[in-house]
Formats: sequence, C-alpha cells, structure tokens
Amino acid sequence: MTRVQRVLILLMWLLAGLMIADAARAERIKDLASIAGVRNNQLVGYGIVVGLDGSGDQTTQTPFTVQSIINMLSGMGVNLPPGTSLQLKNVAAVMVTANLPPFARSGQQIDVTVSSIGNAKSIKGGTLILTPLKGADSQVYAMAQGNVVVVGAGASGGGSKVTVNHLAVGRIASGATVEREVPTAVGQGEYVHFELNATDFGTAQKMVEAINRAEPGTAVAVDGRRVRVRAPVDANERVAFLGRVSELELAPAQAGARVIVNARTGSVVMNQTVTLENCAVAHGNLSVSVTADNTVSQPGALSGGQTAAVTNAQIDIKQESGGLVNLRAGAKLADVVKALNAVGANPQDLIAILQAMKISGALRAELEII
Repeated sequence: MTRVQRVLILLMWLLAGLMIADAARAERIKDLASIAGVRNNQLVGYGIVVGLDGSGDQTTQTPFTVQSIINMLSGMGVNLPPGTSLQLKNVAAVMVTANLPPFARSGQQIDVTVSSIGNAKSIKGGTLILTPLKGADSQVYAMAQGNVVVVGAGASGGGSKVTVNHLAVGRIASGATVEREVPTAVGQGEYVHFELNATDFGTAQKMVEAINRAEPGTAVAVDGRRVRVRAPVDANERVAFLGRVSELELAPAQAGARVIVNARTGSVVMNQTVTLENCAVAHGNLSVSVTADNTVSQPGALSGGQTAAVTNAQIDIKQESGGLVNLRAGAKLADVVKALNAVGANPQDLIAILQAMKISGALRAELEII
C-alpha cells in the first residue's frame, strides 16, 4: 500500500467520523416543531366510582357524594324517601380527565385518569359509572366507563398503616369513547405552519434550508418560532408531503447559555454553553449557637425573698474559614462545574454564589430562578 493510498484511507475514515458525528447531532423536524392547529384538547368530567371494599368516601363529610348517588338512582327510577340518610362506604366521588388527540374520530377509544375528590382511602377495585367528559365549551366529547386500575396497595390494622404508591388516583385504559369530533384544519389554504418547540432564529433558518433542499422554494421563516411551508392543496398529497417534511433531519442551533436554579430544592442545572470569566469567590459558613442553662435562685433564710427561676444564656458565634478561591475562566461545562466545586458550597450556598457571579458579570449565562 502506497503512501497516497494510506492518506486517502485516512481521509475516508475522518469523513466517515464527521458524518457519524453530524448524524448523532441531527434531529427530525417532528421532534423540533409541531404543526400549527394539530393539538390535544383537554376533557374533564365528574363521576362516581362504585364497588369499593369499604374504602370509599365518608358520606357524612362529603355530602356531594350522597347527592350524586340520589340523583343517579332517581334517573334510574329509584326514588328515595325525603330525609333518607345514606351511610355509604363503597362509593367515591371522582374527577375524570382525558386528552382528546387530534384527528380523533367518533367511536375511537382514549385513556382516562380517575382522581378522588373526597376522602376516600382508596379507589382500587372500583368501577367508574358512565361519565360524560366535556371540553372548554361545555360540550360532551366523550363518555367514560370501566374498571379503575390502581398500581399500589395498602393495609391497616392495630393502629398501624402501610401504603405503597398512591391509591386515590387510577387509570382506565381505553376507558372513554369519543362521541364528538373536533375539526382540525392542517394549515389555511396552500400554507402549513411549523412551530418550533423553543424560539430560536438559528434553528428556524436551518429548518428552512433543510426543507428547501428537499422541496425547493416551499419554506419561508416567518419569525424565530414559525416556518411557513407551501403544501399541496389535495388532502392525500398534503398528508404525504407533511410526512416527508417531518422526517427531514437537521442539526439545531446551539442553545443559549442558561442556568436554572430551583430555590425550593436547591437544584442547579446548566447547559453546556455556560462559561465563566476569571473571578475570585470567598465562601464561609457563619453559625450562631444559643444555649440556655436554667437554674433556681434560692434566697437566704428569713430574708423575705422569693424563689425564682433564672435562665443563663450563652451565645457562641463560629465562622468557618472561607479563603478566597480564584476561579479560572472555563469554556466547557466540566470546567465550570469543577471550578464551582472548588468553592465547596452546598446547593443552597451555590444559589447565592451564582447570583453574585451573574451581577458581577463573571457568569456568562442567563440565570433563571424557579
């Protein structure tokens, strides 16, 4: 093998490696954006779960459960005498929620979630009675009914109680049948709009270029979030066209530097574009300890004094040595984490350090506290 051949083989391996790296970074358009108008619709309904093993609502504390049972029985021709007090243990009032997917047709089945709204201990093993599910316009779009499946277990006795998982919420697979269809228009006229999951002008431009390479002259970026695509008017051709476009791959633009801080849990998350400028951080913990020693003051005999309780308080202030740590500028996420770990701060202290670094200009990232 000659030297030229070895060089050519080496170049081929390098090109193959670059192609694999680009393919690893590439994402499909369907993963980066959604088609405007193609969306889920939330449904909600109020229902009753029956057949519980004594773990239902305490009807003296949940009068709406009793009222629901009386109304249901009345609709079935069972009229209870006025003033009848029902002591039910195997019934629970629940809220039923579901997502109506786009293009759902009448007769299709969807999953529902059943959640107790009373004081039922468990709805495991119960059966949901026919419940209408309504949309935001108060129209009924589906009817739900079926056996509630709860993944969990619970037992009590002798004053002890053991519960595994959450027993007040369950699901019914294919528990609702669609009764009303929601019209879903895919685009207006000859145009269809793709909406990015996150606003990014660079990604929008790359999407336009990827679509125009496959379908020349069809895509135009409207702004940093929306791309307008000219699609065939015929329904069959439009579906095929959108299927091809959704499978196109592109390498999205690198996200902006951002640090997310959860002030409640102390969690700190940062992406790979976060960098630091050279800065110095001094970190030390200040602890204040207050101790009280209770004693009794006893007066001398025949002195006329009274016995009294006396509290002797002692206050100690300690501060751990927090030397000045020089944090070098880091261009990679690993360098940033290594530099911050050098301070030795816990997550709560790290929040204060990040805020101070952001104010000083040393943190090259957007700091968001949730």
